[in-house]
Amino acid sequence: MEGQAYQSNPVLDKLPAHLKQFIKPQHYEDYSPIDQAVWRYVMCKNVDYLSKVAHGSYLEGLRKTGISIERIPDMYGMNRILKEIGWAAVAVDGFIPPSAFMEFQAYNVLVIASDIRQLKHIEYTPAPDIIHEGAGHAPIIANPEYAEYLRRFGEIGSKAISSAHDYEMYEAIRHLSIIKEAPNTTEKEIEEAEKRVDMLQRDMGEPSEMALIRNLHWWTVEYGLIGDLDKPQIYGAGLLSSIGESAWCMTEEVTKIPYTLAAAYQDFDITKPQPQLYVTPDFAHLSSVLEEFANTMAVRKGGLQGVHKLIGSRALGTVELSTGLQISGVFTEVLEDEGKPVYIQTRGKTALSYREKELVGHGTASHADGYGSPVGKLKGINLAIEDMSPRDLKAYDIYEGERVTLLFEGGIEVSGNIITGTRNLQGKIILVSFENCAVRQGERLLFRPEWGVYDMAVGKEVVSAFAGPADTSSFDLISHVPSEKTQPKEKSKAVKNLENLYKKVREIREGKSEADKLYDIFEQLKKSHSEDWLLPVELCELAVGRNDESLLLNIKAHLHQIKSNQPQVERLIDDGLSLIELQASITEDNR
Repeated sequence: MEGQAYQSNPVLDKLPAHLKQFIKPQHYEDYSPIDQAVWRYVMCKNVDYLSKVAHGSYLEGLRKTGISIERIPDMYGMNRILKEIGWAAVAVDGFIPPSAFMEFQAYNVLVIASDIRQLKHIEYTPAPDIIHEGAGHAPIIANPEYAEYLRRFGEIGSKAISSAHDYEMYEAIRHLSIIKEAPNTTEKEIEEAEKRVDMLQRDMGEPSEMALIRNLHWWTVEYGLIGDLDKPQIYGAGLLSSIGESAWCMTEEVTKIPYTLAAAYQDFDITKPQPQLYVTPDFAHLSSVLEEFANTMAVRKGGLQGVHKLIGSRALGTVELSTGLQISGVFTEVLEDEGKPVYIQTRGKTALSYREKELVGHGTASHADGYGSPVGKLKGINLAIEDMSPRDLKAYDIYEGERVTLLFEGGIEVSGNIITGTRNLQGKIILVSFENCAVRQGERLLFRPEWGVYDMAVGKEVVSAFAGPADTSSFDLISHVPSEKTQPKEKSKAVKNLENLYKKVREIREGKSEADKLYDIFEQLKKSHSEDWLLPVELCELAVGRNDESLLLNIKAHLHQIKSNQPQVERLIDDGLSLIELQASITEDNR
């Protein structure tokens, strides 16, 4: 990473290097006056509407996190406030891999896609943007119960095992989100990208742990409702940041379902409004369902199924044995007997750890070409090696300098000269090193003496299997290169001219320029940008504030023409005008 891309703080200082690679500068100066107007319109409309239907934590959270209606938040300014509740925010480039997103949450870090939707997508965009993240996610984390749910979700979610299909899906969604916000994308390109997402969604096969927990994330963190089933409130960020769907979701057209573990098996379509939503009675219930789901995961269940999940992922993962020894690598094979794993095998770089810390001498340099070890008890002996006392070990010749042949259940045979053993903090032996060692199952040779020292893991069972390494420092994880980057918006001379008009209006509203320029701005707008609807709405607001009836009537006539030519923006215009009238009446009442 070139230099420091962000201003750090005590929360961000705790982030491991492999997460810091995703952070990018916010580049606040790149937000155009139109971007600022889009933010202001959405926030004005949201705060007015959501004050009636959102969970009480929303408005309180806006105040606590320092998020302003008037301008896009500078997230590093937000950080000065977020640290008071133990959180931080960082900017990233659109969608990042789900496992990384979850892990950021586990470190109490809110990931914010710092780009902002285009005016033509003001109601909703599948792309993560600062409206969705800043105005949706940030306010709710001011609620302590919800913040703990989010952190715990990240902690558990980052251990969820993915399938190879999941990454393909992630890339397809990222591509769609990028091209949909790119200014020069054709409708055909968007349609093809949506078809690709739809095709992958219909062909997901058996859902992975990551796919299931992403469903839970979607139906709670993104699209969750809370309270009574008949009259719920909104807390999901996708709803809080969508001025269209936040209203639609409250109608009877959207089915409301009590939130249970069944939500994990309900898929979603990111390109369409959701036909059903789940209602949790309170935030504590979210954590209860999360723990229920975690009990089904390999990180807690381990066993043969857990190893098979890791093999299916084709990605870096970890198996933990009953002694606490952790084997991290890409798992390729498991030999089994009577429903239990009896030998596990990785390929390529592998590391051995204990309690998330790499064992000295057992990093990827020592196990560069893969690693294999028996799992389970010795045949005909009820006492597992890990439970043997020093006297027991000596009795079975598991002792330094001895030549021994160990026959495990499942027919795995280890034969060699013992060099030494490694013990855990409880004194249990977790690793036995051999020289001149052969490992076989029947006629199949699994390890040859000429391959060097053989380090045999000790553990009667696999107690856990999870995504990623036990010790993140064991592997070079700073290697993420997105296949596609968010495209910068190239601006024509006309767009730059329109941005300048928006800038002048903002300066008038902020008292930095004279209001008599409004007439000139309006004339330029009609002449050169007759299709733009948002700036005329802002001009109406200023005309109302000045009691300039003549200007107001002219602008409204112009907006009426825009509605005739562009019926798709009629409701947006009417909503904007309604807010202006509401604010004017409140101001009048306060006089």
